[in-house]
Amino acid sequence: MSSSADRIPAPSPWARRFEERVVVVTGAGSGIGEGIARWFSAEGANVVLAGRHRDKLDRVAQDLPAERTLVQVGDVKAYPQVEALVKAAVDRFGRLDVLVNNAGIAPEGTVTQASLADWEATMATNAGGVFHGCRAAMPHLLRTRGCIVNIASVSGLGGDWGLSFYNASKGAIINFTRALALDHGRDGVRVNAVCPSFTLTPMTEDMQDDPAMLARFAERMPLGRPATPADVAAVVAFLASADAAMVTGVALPVDGGVTASNGQPNMG
Repeated sequence: MSSSADRIPAPSPWARRFEERVVVVTGAGSGIGEGIARWFSAEGANVVLAGRHRDKLDRVAQDLPAERTLVQVGDVKAYPQVEALVKAAVDRFGRLDVLVNNAGIAPEGTVTQASLADWEATMATNAGGVFHGCRAAMPHLLRTRGCIVNIASVSGLGGDWGLSFYNASKGAIINFTRALALDHGRDGVRVNAVCPSFTLTPMTEDMQDDPAMLARFAERMPLGRPATPADVAAVVAFLASADAAMVTGVALPVDGGVTASNGQPNMG
């Protein structure tokens, strides 16, 4: 299986919607976050790569223009570290235009199988990390009339077997997104979420190596394939751009049509 970076094409040469803009991406060291960071950089943005592991962030940064790239190590569970991330972005580039809250984890197990520590870590990372990012970034986004794109999931729109903690955290992100859009629309700050389904990332490598699982997902996806990081990144970039100037408060599925179904089997 090729790396996620191999599946991230550059945008069209004419697509330079983010020149002079400053974009912070959390969880940028791999997977969807890496894809988003690479996409914004290809469109001319100054990109801040945030995450817990410097080696992963440095690997992404080495392919991006040094003068337009900043690596910032931190944990989104800790608000002071998120404040430091936002400050570092503004200190380096002078402003903040787009925040992409992507960092997340997905422990498995039922409510009695998964641990209390799993619950606390999932809510603190997924929902808490989004809250921390939005709170720290909002004063700067008010100045630039910028925007926020939160990475939620189709798992926030409905339940999964064995992922109740993840479901709860992603559902919280979606409703938090809607509330922020209401609170700050008149300020010129748009807030949206994207909801991917099965995406080819390191987090789903075990599923990618299981032909039976791939077949089951393909059966549920009208488009017949999993998403790539580029598929998600393109939608995030659209929501962050002036092309989406009238779009706020949405939770947009990027799922190959999974949520178009009512859940019944194909009877054709």
